[in-house]
Amino acid sequence: MHRRRAGDRDGAGGGGVIGKVGVIGAGLMGTGIAAQVANAGLPVVLLDIVPGAAARAVAAALKAEPAAFMHPRNAKRVEAGDLDADFGKLADCDWIIEAIIERPGAKRELYQRLEAVRKDGSIVSSNTSTIRLADLAADMPPRFAADFLITHFFNPPRYMRLLEIVAGPATRPQAVAAIRDFADRRLGKTVIDCADTPGFIANRIGALWISAATRHAIDLGLSVEEADAVAGKPFGVPKTGIFGLLDLVGIDIVPHVGDSLLASLPPDDPYRAVHRAEPLIARMIAEGRTGRKGKGGFYTLHRNGADRVKLAIDLASGEYRPAGKPRLDSLQVGAKDLRRLAEHPDRGGRYARAVLLDTLSYAASLVPDVAATVDAVDTAMRLGYNWRWGPFELIDRVGATWLAEALRADGRPVPKLLERVGEGTFYRVQDGSLQTFTPDGEYHDVVRPEGVLLLQDIKRRSRPLAKNGSASLWDIGDGVACLEFHSKGNSLDPDTMAMLGKAVAMGGKGAFRALVIHNEGQHFSVGANLGLALFAANIAAWGEIESLVEAGQKAYRALRAAPFPVVGAPSGMALGGGCEILLHCDAVQAHAESYIGLVEVGVGVIPGWGGCAGMLARLATAPALPKGPIPPVARAFEMIATARVAKSAAEAQEMLVLRPTDGITFNRDRLLADAKARALALVEGYQPPAPVTLRLPGPSGRAALDLAVHGFALQGKATPHDVVVSRFLAETLTGGPKADPLDEIPLERIYDLERRAFMTLLKQPATLARIEHMLETGKPLRN
Repeated sequence: MHRRRAGDRDGAGGGGVIGKVGVIGAGLMGTGIAAQVANAGLPVVLLDIVPGAAARAVAAALKAEPAAFMHPRNAKRVEAGDLDADFGKLADCDWIIEAIIERPGAKRELYQRLEAVRKDGSIVSSNTSTIRLADLAADMPPRFAADFLITHFFNPPRYMRLLEIVAGPATRPQAVAAIRDFADRRLGKTVIDCADTPGFIANRIGALWISAATRHAIDLGLSVEEADAVAGKPFGVPKTGIFGLLDLVGIDIVPHVGDSLLASLPPDDPYRAVHRAEPLIARMIAEGRTGRKGKGGFYTLHRNGADRVKLAIDLASGEYRPAGKPRLDSLQVGAKDLRRLAEHPDRGGRYARAVLLDTLSYAASLVPDVAATVDAVDTAMRLGYNWRWGPFELIDRVGATWLAEALRADGRPVPKLLERVGEGTFYRVQDGSLQTFTPDGEYHDVVRPEGVLLLQDIKRRSRPLAKNGSASLWDIGDGVACLEFHSKGNSLDPDTMAMLGKAVAMGGKGAFRALVIHNEGQHFSVGANLGLALFAANIAAWGEIESLVEAGQKAYRALRAAPFPVVGAPSGMALGGGCEILLHCDAVQAHAESYIGLVEVGVGVIPGWGGCAGMLARLATAPALPKGPIPPVARAFEMIATARVAKSAAEAQEMLVLRPTDGITFNRDRLLADAKARALALVEGYQPPAPVTLRLPGPSGRAALDLAVHGFALQGKATPHDVVVSRFLAETLTGGPKADPLDEIPLERIYDLERRAFMTLLKQPATLARIEHMLETGKPLRN
C-alpha cells in the first residue's frame, strides 16, 4: 500500500478543493478575475494597496460594459478590502492570485508577506503576462515554491477563454492539477501548459505579430484602413485588424510589452530584429491618444454637428483625416485565399506576405521551446487573440512548402520544425481522429481532456443520420442524437424545420432515445432567416410565408410532444426563433455565456413560432410569480415588448427564459457532454408534458397594457410602430377578444393568435422597413 510521505500535500488547503479565493490588485484584470470567481459561486477577497480602491473597483465593475459580473447579485460574493488593514483575510483562502504591477521586486516583496499568513497547502499564483516564474520565485523558501505557479488570464477574464499556466520545477503536481481542474470546470477556461519562457505563448507570438504588422504598414505606405483590411479577415483576425485592436486594448501597452520582452529574450531571438520603437506611437501616447480609453487612437470619432464622422490617423504625418474604404486589387483577388493575397504584387499583397513570413516563421521556431505541441500554440492564439486560425493552421492554409520557399527567397532561415514537416501538413485526420505533427517527426492524436465531448470530433469519424442544407442529425452515442444547425448565423429556415420534423419522426420510431439540440458555431441561432422573409414579402408571397410560420409552429410543437426527452444546449446568441426552440425543450443545459431573448419586435413583428405561447406557459407555473391571470401576461409583455436579451445564462434564469432547474456549464467544451448526460437522466420513465391551459385577462388586460404603451409613447420611449406592434402583442398575450379570466383556454389558441398577428404585422410597410434596415446595418430601426 502506498504511504504518503511526511510533507506530501494534496491540492488547495491540503484537500484538493478550492472553496475561497483571494485576489491582490484591484485593477481591471484583478477585479475581472475576482468577478469571474464570484460568477462561479465562490467567495472572494479582493485587496488593493490604495485604500478604498477595491470597493470602488467592484462598484465600477457593476456598471462596466461588457459586464464583468454575470448577474449583479454575484458582486455580493466579493469582499473588498485594503491590503494593509485586511491582509489577514487571505489566511483562509485556498487560492491567492497576485495581480499587481509588473515589477518582479514588488511581487517578491508581496510573496514574502503572504508566506507569513497563508495556510498550509494554499496555492499562490501570479497573473503576470511576461515575467518568468524563475525570476518571481527566486530565493523564496521551499514551502512557497512548492505552492507557487503562474496563471495568466486574458482580459476581460469573464469572456476570454484562455488561461496559460506555468509551473516551476518545485511546484507540486497536486497544486497544478487543482488549479487546472478548477479553472476548467468552474471558471470555464481552456488551460494551456506553457514553458517558463518570456511572454509564454500567446503574448510572445502576439507581440511579434503586432510589431510586424505596425512596422510593415508604415514602411510600405499603407493606410491604417488598408492594413486592417489585409491583416484582418483574410488572416482570420477579428475585424478590428491590427490598428483597431491596439485602439481597443490601449496603445500605451505597446512599449511596456516590448520593453519587457527585450529585457528577457535571448540575444538572437527574431523578435529583436522585427521590433522597432515607433516615433508615431510614442507621440500618440504623449498626447493622450491611447485608443478608446483615451483621446482617440489610430481611429477616432469627430462630432460634426449632429453627426459623428470617423477619422483615421495618417501613419506618415500623424494627423487625422476622414476614414476611407480600402481599395486594393489584392483584397479583391485574395479576400478568401490567403496565399493568393500574399502573392499579389501591390502593397497590400506585399504587406500580407511580410506579416505572414514574420509571424508564421516565428511561431514555428518556438516549438517545442514554449509549448510541447503545435495544437497548444494554435489554441492559445485562437482563444487569447480571437484568431480564427492559429499559426500552424495558417501554415497549412498557405502550404508549409510555400512558406519555406518564401523564407529562402528572402534569405531567411527556415525553422527546423517547418523543414521537418516538409511537404506535409501540421494537421491531418487519420482513421477519424485529428492528429498533429510533433517535433519528434511523427503524428499523434489530439487528446481531449476527460469529460470533453466535441461535435467536431464526432463528425470526423461518422456520417450524419440525416442532413440537408441547414441542419444535420448526428449519433453522439448511448442512444442520444444531436441536432446541429449549420446555416449562416445558424438562422432558421424551411430546411431547419424539415430536419426538426425528421428528427421527431426518427426518434419516435426508435432511432434514438433522447435528443440534444446543439452546435459549435459562434451562436446557437440568430433566429429566423430575415433575408428569406424580406424576399418573400417583396414579391407578396404571403401564402409561402404563412406556410413557413405554420411549419415552424408545427415543428416546435411536435418537438414539445415528442415521446423522448429533448435538451437544448445553447451558447452565444439564441435569439427569436432560437429562443423559441429552447422554450419547447424539456430541459436546457446552457453555456454560461448564452444570450437569450425574444427580439422580434425589433423587426416589427411578434414571436410567431410559439414564443408568446411558450413564455406564457412557462410563467403561468413559475413559483417566483404571484398567481392569477395578470402577472404572467405582464412579465411576458414587458420582456417581449422591450426585446430584452439576457446577458448571461444566469440572467436568463432570472428572466425565466430558463427554468431554475436548467443547468449552466461554464466551459463551452464540456457543454455537449453535460447536455447529453442531462438527456440520458430524463430517459427512464419519460412522458411528454401534459397539455397546457391558461387563464388570461382578455380585453380588460389588453386595455391596461395599451394604456401603459400609450404612456411610453407620450414620454418618447415608444415610436409609432412600437405602439402598433405592442397592441398586437397585448392582444395575443391576453388571449384575444373572447378571453375571460374565469375561463381556461387551451395553449393552442395563443399559437393561432400569434400567427395571425405575425402575418398582419409583416404586411405593414413600417415592418418591412425595419427588416431591411436590420439586414443592411445589423441595428434596429426606430420608426
